[in-house]
Amino acid sequence: MSVTILDTVKNFVNFISDPSLAVVHFSANWADQCGQVDSVPTVILFKNGTQIDRVDGADAAQITSKVKSYSLYKGTTVTSMQKLEERLKALINKHKIMVFMKGTRDAPRCGFSRTLIQILNATGVQYDTFDILTDEEVRQGLKEYSDWPTYPQLYVKGELIGGLDIIKELQANGELDATINAN
Repeated sequence: MSVTILDTVKNFVNFISDPSLAVVHFSANWADQCGQVDSVPTVILFKNGTQIDRVDGADAAQITSKVKSYSLYKGTTVTSMQKLEERLKALINKHKIMVFMKGTRDAPRCGFSRTLIQILNATGVQYDTFDILTDEEVRQGLKEYSDWPTYPQLYVKGELIGGLDIIKELQANGELDATINAN
C-alpha cells in the first residue's frame, strides 16, 4: 500500500472511487500534532466511493485489523464472492446445529466459545463446530454474511440464532431448548 497526497477534491473523489480498498488518513503538514498518527482522530476506509468503515481515535491495532480484513476482499470478483457465499451456506447447513467459534468443541480458544459449548453440552443436543481461526476467509465472510460482528455464532437449521449473549438470554428465559430443538 502506498501513500498518496490528495491535494484537491477531484483527486480525493478519484482516489476513493477505486474498487479496491482506500484508507484515508487526514492530516495537515502545517500542524505539529499531525506528525504522528496517534494525534489524528479519524481514519476512514472507502471502496467504490462509499465509506465502509472508520476508526475514531488513535488505535493503530484497530486500524491494522480493519485494513487487513477489508483487504481480504481486494481484487475479489463477484464470482469469488458468490463462491464464498455458497461455501458459507454449505457450512452453516452442515449440521442441524452449527457453532462458528474460536477453537473446537474439545478445545475452545476463548472464554465466550468455552461458555457457549458448556451451555450446549448441558442440553445434550447434537451439534457441530467450525474453528474460524483456521480460515480467515470464513471468519471475515461470515461476519458480513450474517451481519453479526462477533464470535461465537450459533445457527439452527441454517438460521442465525445469535452469539453467547443471545444464547444466555434464551437459557435464562427457558426458551433455549425449544429454539435448538425446533423441527
